[in-house]
Amino acid sequence: MGFLVERGRLFGLATLAAALSLGGCLGGGPSGGDGPVAQAPATSAPVDAPNGNTGSIGSGSVKVALILPLTGQGQGAVAATSLRNAADLAVGEFQNADVAILVKDDRGTAEGARQAAEEAIAEGAELIVGPLFAPAVQAAGQVAKQAGKPVIAFSTDATVASRGVYLLSFLAQEEVDRIIAYASAQGRRSFAALIPENTYGNVVEAQFREAAARRGARVVAMERYAAGQAQAAVQRIAPLIVGPSAQADAIFLPDNAEGLPGVAQALAEARFDPQKVKPLGTGVWNDPRIFKTPALQSGWFAAPDSAGFNAFAARYRTRFNADPTRIATLSYDAVSLAAALVRTQGSQRFAEPVLTNPSGFSGADGVFRFKPDGTNDRALAVLEIRNGATATVSPAPKALSPSGT
Repeated sequence: MGFLVERGRLFGLATLAAALSLGGCLGGGPSGGDGPVAQAPATSAPVDAPNGNTGSIGSGSVKVALILPLTGQGQGAVAATSLRNAADLAVGEFQNADVAILVKDDRGTAEGARQAAEEAIAEGAELIVGPLFAPAVQAAGQVAKQAGKPVIAFSTDATVASRGVYLLSFLAQEEVDRIIAYASAQGRRSFAALIPENTYGNVVEAQFREAAARRGARVVAMERYAAGQAQAAVQRIAPLIVGPSAQADAIFLPDNAEGLPGVAQALAEARFDPQKVKPLGTGVWNDPRIFKTPALQSGWFAAPDSAGFNAFAARYRTRFNADPTRIATLSYDAVSLAAALVRTQGSQRFAEPVLTNPSGFSGADGVFRFKPDGTNDRALAVLEIRNGATATVSPAPKALSPSGT
């Protein structure tokens, strides 16, 4: 049986419908982790703790480490503070949580993460939550594996996942699969793609090709472009997406709010019509700046449902008088899950069969499960951009199928 973590309580997934009727099950929003940290909203206020943001949260008997770049550079430190506060909120909302969260600063470096993991394990941590960035996850994971302790990390880089190092983040691969599956089900069979020339683009291109092939769809054109240089790529692909010779009925545009406006402008200049060729995106589209873009109106993208994050954010604001970063729910869910497993699973609380239970768990961002290879499956919604806002056109599933969402 899997479990539903719902504001400090634990339910079997068989009782999911009853739990939902209580109004406490939470759902989510855009992608997070290594890349989207740059999109973090307002700075969060830290909670009081010894040594700034380090120290301990809670006074339970089971120790869990939380490793974050609290004194790292730029938006990483902003996100870290928000993630720390979310952990504090989770402990406070879980009734009689028998956990003590040992907060460690990795300074935004791999070496700092290694040292933090060594300190935490020496202090008795049975589970490591975090780090945020891929090199830090890799370093902390090596230490944890040597000690036989699992890690629940926040990086979006699936290459750092492995047996015992589980990623709770929003992974691009899942979002690509969801949007291509939905578009195919709606009769879109010929895809074009404009993909940024970066690491994220490499990941989504590979998954896009695989997802299209799995659905028996054609990829009629694909172009890559460097940052700020989409015009030439759009000109090359335009004959296949505009006018009487157009062959594509959908175009995949997996760029974020920094890069996508330039792509959209070039498409508009080429007389692209989103009513004829459906724009498709991933969770990085879940940004108000993108919703106002004319060339993307009626476009579809995959992301967690937003209701849960909105409810979490309201409670966070009440507690800390600041907005959380979007990925703060990752820490909230990880700490809530740890507390729930401590309460229900005894000495096997963080054992691999428990953490990789195929029924999965549900928290602030909906239903998820850890796969044995360290990646995850998530229940994702499909949203449509309409008049500067979004509407759900395909809700996130309430449970995960045997093969994924």
